[in-house]
Amino acid sequence: MAKSQVIYGIHAVLEAIRSGKELERVILKKEFTGPVLGEILKYCRDHQVPYQFVPPVRLDKITSKNHQGVIAFLSQISYQPIEQIVPQLFEEGQTPFFLVLDHVTDVRNFGSIARTAECAGVHAIIVPEKGSALINADAIKTSSGALHTINVCRVSSLIDSVKFLKDSGILLYAATEKGSQLYFEADLTQPSAIVIGSEGKGISPEILRLCHSHIRIPVLGKINSLNAAVAAGIILYEKVRQQLLHTIK
Repeated sequence: MAKSQVIYGIHAVLEAIRSGKELERVILKKEFTGPVLGEILKYCRDHQVPYQFVPPVRLDKITSKNHQGVIAFLSQISYQPIEQIVPQLFEEGQTPFFLVLDHVTDVRNFGSIARTAECAGVHAIIVPEKGSALINADAIKTSSGALHTINVCRVSSLIDSVKFLKDSGILLYAATEKGSQLYFEADLTQPSAIVIGSEGKGISPEILRLCHSHIRIPVLGKINSLNAAVAAGIILYEKVRQQLLHTIK
């Protein structure tokens, strides 16, 4: 992350919070105490900002200046509430189309996925506040600026947000190599959300159980899975293909 996006020191971080700036994450030294801590933690909890207590040496590696035990990273985008986007889309007569990323942590993968999602007409990308790629300069560059255009919803509980989508009438399709349905067999012309997991662990079992269908992309080679960004692109553009055919009919 670029130096200009890092703020450090108690007063600087508090000023950023009080002036309404959005933070990407906050790092505090383990021994940090006092009333200021309460204000910082309340902000983080209220705005779904990840925070972490670490040994002082971790903070010293980020900056050699007097950080006073707290460093924050300014967010380059403004996060949007999924609870407002869903009803608004239905009210406007649109067919909601979402992308849920379950702990996709690679910054460039994330940027590439965001670029494809924006081109494919995804209304919002939903990510967990913890265990997701930072939206930094590399992510925005890889997205070709798409992250400044597409809605990104950072949520405290991905499971609760998936349940909200399901309760709102959104069909949930989990992309997994163990899926029983081929991706092009799924009806993506209805209100839909595609769930993509991390390349290491895939989609969490809890979210898999909530999904209406498990879809897979056929793989004919010896490697049994695709890069997350490539898999997302294939499925998102299947949605585009079906939408265009549906419009022609």
